Order: sequence, then C-alpha cells, then structure tokens
Amino acid sequence: MPHIVQFPEPGRVELVETDAALLTPGAVRVETWYSGISAGTELTAYRGTNPYLNATWDAQQRLFVPGRPSFGYPVQGWGYSEVGRVVEVADDVVSLTPGDIVHGIWGHRSDAVLPASTLEWRTLPSETDPVLGTFARVGSIALNAVLAADVRLGERVAIFGQGVIGLLATRLAALSGGRVYAVDTVASRLSKAAELGAVETIDASREGGAGAYIRTLTDGGADSAIELSGADRALHEAIRSVVVEGLVAASGFYQGGAAHLRLGEEFHHNRVRIVASQISGVPVGLGGRWDQPRLVRTVMDLILAGAVDAGALVTDIVDASDVADVFARLDSGDPGILQAVLRFDAAPERSR
Repeated sequence: MPHIVQFPEPGRVELVETDAALLTPGAVRVETWYSGISAGTELTAYRGTNPYLNATWDAQQRLFVPGRPSFGYPVQGWGYSEVGRVVEVADDVVSLTPGDIVHGIWGHRSDAVLPASTLEWRTLPSETDPVLGTFARVGSIALNAVLAADVRLGERVAIFGQGVIGLLATRLAALSGGRVYAVDTVASRLSKAAELGAVETIDASREGGAGAYIRTLTDGGADSAIELSGADRALHEAIRSVVVEGLVAASGFYQGGAAHLRLGEEFHHNRVRIVASQISGVPVGLGGRWDQPRLVRTVMDLILAGAVDAGALVTDIVDASDVADVFARLDSGDPGILQAVLRFDAAPERSR
C-alpha cells in the first residue's frame, strides 16, 4: 500500500496508508524517493496556525472570510519539494518514460499520479544526486524574494532569517552582485551565510537591534532588505535597516499578530516601501518575462552547475516513518536542523 504523511490534529504528524491513484490518460505514476520539508509552511499545519484552518479563502474576492475553514484535520498531502522515478506512463504519453528521474510538487506521499505535462521539463540527469531536486521550490521562493528586493550589482541588501530559504537567498543575492548582510540568532547559520557570500553576519539579538547596527555598518542603511524568518520583530528590524525610501521584501509566512511591528516609527518617517513576496506570483514589472517555471529552471540550473551548493544545506535525511520525530525537533526550534528530507522506501542509496 502507498503511504502519505498526515497531520491528524495540532501537534501530531504520522505516516499512514492510502489508496493508490489510478493512472489516467496523459499522466504518469511516480514513486517518491525524497521529499523535502519546508519547515515554515508545514509547521503552520503542525501547530494549527495556518489561516486556511480557521477561515475560508474566497478566491474570487481574494479574501479570507471568517467562518468555516477552507480545510480541516486530518490534513494530508502537504509538501512541495519532491523527487522520484517515473514507473508507469499512460499509453498516450511520449514525453516521459519509465526510469526518468523527476522533481515536482506532489506532497509527502510514496506514490503519485501526475500529468506528464507538469513533469516533462522537470527531469534530472541520471548522475545527479536526486536530493538536489528537493530544492526546486524553496529555491524558487528565495529567488522570487531576491527579485522582489530588486537587488543590483554593488547594492547592499540585508537578509533577515538564515534558514534554508534565507541561506539560498543570501547565495542568490551574492550571485546577483549584492553585498549581503545576513541576520540570524543561530551562530552556525551565520557561519554558513558567510560561506555562501555574505559580507557581514549579524546576531539578531545584539543590543540596539540589527537594523540600527546595519545602518552604522553601511553609513546610512542598506538599499534593500529581505525578511524570511516570518517574525514580526524581524520585519520591524528590516524596516529599520534600510535607507530613506528603501525597499523591504516581506517574504516570511507571518502567523498571528504583529505586536513588534511599529509602523509609526522608521517605516513612516523614512518612507520605507514594503512589498510582499509570495511564490504564487512574480514581482510586479517582471510578469512579462518571469513566471514560476522560469524561477524553477533558473534555480535548478544554478544548483546543477554547482553555483549554489544546495546539498550543503541538507542536515537530516530520515525515513518517512520517522516523520513525527523530525517535526518535533523542528517545532522545538532545534538549531541543528537546516534542511530535513524524508526518505521513502523506494529511494536508492545516495552516492555522496
């Protein structure tokens, strides 16, 4: 029987059996090898804080409407960083064949049936470490944030939050020619940020705040900032860190209120611009040239070429049956975890 990860209630996650999907025309069956956990998003299901669990998303009005939740527990199929092997194709599919290695979005499940058109451009060379494919989505989120912050050659960009996506953003901003000031509270993550190209690393807990310190280091402020921790205090410090009329890309998934975000202070007096960066769309002004497939292709080309060492961010590869343990560690804020990856039974032995 195939298996799928589900959240039966807040604070619990488990691997359970599920029915195998039928192969339909135009589709392929994929056996999952690896599935990356996106801690920020998935902890909202684990903790019960995701807005979809408490309100209805009205797609026409583009509003969350209080009342009946969009979905409830048990929550199944979360995850958007999967890699696997094509094991069966429909009779009308010619773009993929059994044995092809593909990456995509089908959730933490051991078996998936997907349209071939969504995977035919997401193949991996056979000699590639397949775990690298789990970075396509999180890398796209990081690249989208860098584009939203309008990072340019020689400009200074402060990046708040050096988790997996923040570290990827640090590397991508450095590759774009930006001078990156990386901010976090975890020393090991700041060390990794320096390895990835940050010119300065800053402890977010320093007295006086990271924002004021960055203004001192840069003699007036960063040109832009990216906030990826999802903490309102960090967003406030990001606003404090930029120049007059500077740009802040708010890219974290913020939960609850924002008691530490005080818009009457630097935001108001420095006329700071805040833009939201969210993976469902590219920044305004780039829509004619960029879309989600281009984000994915760009990131994966850089990873496969070795310009972005995504593999160095993998700290934990665990059997899917141990999903409860790894979520408990993520929920506790274990500083030793960067990228955790679930390994399903079909996964081959890794060569690196």
